[in-house]
Amino acid sequence: MATTTKASEAFQRPLAEQRRRHLPASAALGWLAAGWRDLKVRPLDSLAYGLAVFLVSVVVVWSLFALNLDYILFPALAGFMVVGPLVAIGLYAKSRAIAKGERISLAGMLFVRANSGGQVLFTGAILCLLMLVWMRAAVIIYALFFGLHPFPGLDHVATMLFTTPVGLAMLLVGTVVGGLFAAFSFAISTFSIPMLLDQKTDAFTAMGTSISLVWNNLPVMLAWGAIVLVLFLACVATGLLGLIIVFPLLGHATWHSYEAMK
Repeated sequence: MATTTKASEAFQRPLAEQRRRHLPASAALGWLAAGWRDLKVRPLDSLAYGLAVFLVSVVVVWSLFALNLDYILFPALAGFMVVGPLVAIGLYAKSRAIAKGERISLAGMLFVRANSGGQVLFTGAILCLLMLVWMRAAVIIYALFFGLHPFPGLDHVATMLFTTPVGLAMLLVGTVVGGLFAAFSFAISTFSIPMLLDQKTDAFTAMGTSISLVWNNLPVMLAWGAIVLVLFLACVATGLLGLIIVFPLLGHATWHSYEAMK
């Protein structure tokens, strides 16, 4: 009888309380440390995964310049953060295997069999669509401020943005709009992809759960988001070369953030 009463009370608790984990912001550093430990287990597999991501990124950047689409380079880099949680699914699989005392090959990481495989693809399609919408929005924002004036090129973009009133205004608006896209994509993807790998559920339930967990654990999730952003900017500063190490590190750490929120 007492067990039934406790179960009933737990069911009647507000959803917000069920999703709240009372984790300090410093827990995000613990996830990063756990990710580093996983990376050091058979590190060549994780680094090869990161190398593959780096090489694909280089090809995409080269293609943008070859097709004279360099004006969407920065939106494209930001868009990578939108789909990053999907691309990292193989790293989640490795961390899950390590926790179970199992071994997973690089091939197993690259061709993951998720418990909700079709739903992973559906969620991935939503993230890709969100990335494309953001890139289009960035082009529209540029057009609103500069009209048909051609893109000045990367050599002069900093001067345009930081020394002209119109450039500063566009930078402000672009940052706000981009921040909204980033926050939404972060909220729907940071736990949904690991959840779909780990459990049998549907995409909308996974994304809804992810949003709820992020919203009800804001201090630690803001800290985690800041860590991801700083490390990604460090990768950009190294010509994306840092992705070889940083991407696997963040992928493994993301799995531990999911485990902490389960």
